[in-house]
This record gives sequence, C-alpha cells and structure tokens, in this order.
Amino acid sequence: MSQTIYLDNHATTACDPLVVADMLPFFTQIYGNASSAHQFGFEANEAVNLARSRVANLIGAQAEEIIFTSGATESNNLAILGSAIKHQQIGGKRKRIITTSIEHKSVLAPFQYLADLDWEVILLPVDKLGTVRLDIAERLINEDTLLVSIQAANSEIGTIQPITTIARMAHQVGALLHCDAAQAVGKIPLSVVEWDVDLLSVSGHKLHGPKGVGALYIRGGTDQLPLSPLIRGGSQEQGLRAGTLPVPLLVGFGKACELSQDDLPDHSQWMSTLRDQLETNLLKNIGPLRVNGNVSNRLPNNTNITFFEIEADMLMACLPDIVLSTGSACESGSMEPSNVLINIGMDYEECFCTIRFGLSRYTSFEEINRVTQTIASAWRSLAPSNVNSVNGL
Repeated sequence: MSQTIYLDNHATTACDPLVVADMLPFFTQIYGNASSAHQFGFEANEAVNLARSRVANLIGAQAEEIIFTSGATESNNLAILGSAIKHQQIGGKRKRIITTSIEHKSVLAPFQYLADLDWEVILLPVDKLGTVRLDIAERLINEDTLLVSIQAANSEIGTIQPITTIARMAHQVGALLHCDAAQAVGKIPLSVVEWDVDLLSVSGHKLHGPKGVGALYIRGGTDQLPLSPLIRGGSQEQGLRAGTLPVPLLVGFGKACELSQDDLPDHSQWMSTLRDQLETNLLKNIGPLRVNGNVSNRLPNNTNITFFEIEADMLMACLPDIVLSTGSACESGSMEPSNVLINIGMDYEECFCTIRFGLSRYTSFEEINRVTQTIASAWRSLAPSNVNSVNGL
C-alpha cells in the first residue's frame, strides 16, 4: 500500500513531534490550574507566560497584547462582535462595518449577525486575482466606519492582501482594522507593527500546532483597545475570555510558533519551490489548466488549479492516496460552488473542476513527483479525448 501524501494543509496541519513532546508533561505531571496559588499553579502559569511570549514574538507583538482563544474562529468573532458591542456600550455612533466578499465564514457570519442588528455591512469586491478593490475600499471606508476586517491571505487561492494600505485608509478616518491571519502566520513574515493592524487573529492548528487553541492580538492590550467579552465568568485573559486555561494546548501553540519562526524564510522558499514544481509538472503533463489567484503575490504553500472539463470530485476519487480538497473545510459537503471562486469571476461549472493544493514545510520533492504522475494518469483515464491534443498529436 502506498503511503498517503497530505496536501490539505490549509484545512489543518500535522502536529510537529516537538510540539507534542512539549505538551505531554502538562497532561500528566504539571497539570495544575494556571490560576491556582500553589506550586502546580505557578508552574502552569509560567508555561502559559512563555507560550504567550512565543506567540507574540512570531507576529512582532508584546506578550500583554495576546489574548488566548480556542482558535481563529473565536478570535474573529471576539474582534468583530467585541468591538461592535463595546462601541454601542460606550455610546458610539459609528454603524458601518466593512469586510470583503471572500472572507472565511468565521468573519462573514458575525458580520451577518450584526447586519441583522441593523449595522450597515459592506462587502468589498475583489478583482479576478482575488485582491481587494482598493479604489472602492477608499471610497467606502468613511468616518461612519467602526471596523474594517480583511484577511491576510485567502485560504483557497492564496492571494495576499495589501493590509498596510487598507490600514492607512481605515486609520485616516478613525476606524479599526482587524486582520484574519490564520492562513498567513508561519508562512510569510508577519509584523503587527509594520502591518499597522489593531486586531489580528491566529490559530494553532494551521502552523503544526494543536487544534482548539488560537489567539487574538489587541494593539496595546485591553486597556488601550477595550472589547466586550463573548464568554463571561472568571477574570482570565484580562477579563476578556473566561475559563480555565488549557495549558497543554497553549504550550503546544507556543512551541509551534517558535518552530515556525525558526528558519521561516527557508521554510517559505522550500514550499514555494515545491509548489512551482507541482504547477510546472501538471502543466507539462496535463493541460489545459488554469492556476487561480495572484500567482505573483500568494502564499508560498498554495496553488488552486482548475482542471477543465473534469469535475474535481471525480478526479480526487481516483487519487485515494493523495489528500486534497476543493476549498475551505468549513464549506465541505456544500453543493454550492465556492464563494471565493465565484467572486473572482469563475464560471459556475469551472468552480466544480477546481482543486486546492496546500503544501507544508514537510512536503518533499518525491511526494510532488508522485502526485503529478498520479494525477496525470487519473486525468488521462477520465479525459481520453484530450490526450492527443496535450501530446501535440
């Protein structure tokens, strides 16, 4: 039996063995509550503080600016709903919130919730490469805007957004900028200072850490940028996120951030080299294909490819040893075409012929060669009429 090749790293990643090793003692040996005033609690709290510093270091923040959550979904909800609710509580008059048409569901859903509460919600369009239309953004981000939420990079097509430019637009009118960086962190250099963001969401399981843990960066901490908590109870996380801290998960998250920061340029170069080889091999051996998104400004581990006239589900069914997906895991099982692909102007039928490839720093050249050979063989079996034209006969 062939070894499975995993290329769905946008959905989730394997936990690094070093991450698991760091976590294990906190399940069975150092298992105290980090809020407890005894030795076990002190040791757990020390581990939490180290994890917080490691997360902060990866994104260029200060430790006190990091609030731990259960993942990017919670972080996004806390940033969006927390800022809107707090603004109303203090008597603020701004009622406009802005995002894009290709955001993750964990951004679009809280925006829809606020729309139902009579907030003015604006979805900025993107161009055919998936980049935010800056001309429209500049016109619509006005002094009635409370919050602009823009993803750092798209989870399906990998396009990286011009965050600093949008931050400037938002701050010129006194609006906040939130950035969902779940897909970008650990893949590209990220500095909350250089990007000039007010709020930023990250997730552990996207960078070879454990599932169930993430963080929200808050510029200056809660004293400078107060939010309304979504989970109420104890005073954990500066009173913003109640509940006993999951110390093993936080330790793993922190270790994953440390490992991601180490040799980040080399990791990014490795993934982009393999990604480019994958595209070259497929274009050479199959064709006609189309690579979607902004190929000159995208995540190094991403490629999104349309295989014309062959449905993606049929092609993937012929690849039992290769783990792929057609798009966001949150959309898995949906009979509707990808919202992202529709918004970059793809035809309805083409959306169902499109596969997302997500590499990791552990992907190998041998795996890429095997993937392209296997896909080429499967493609020929499904589209025999195309073989002659591809071979120039």
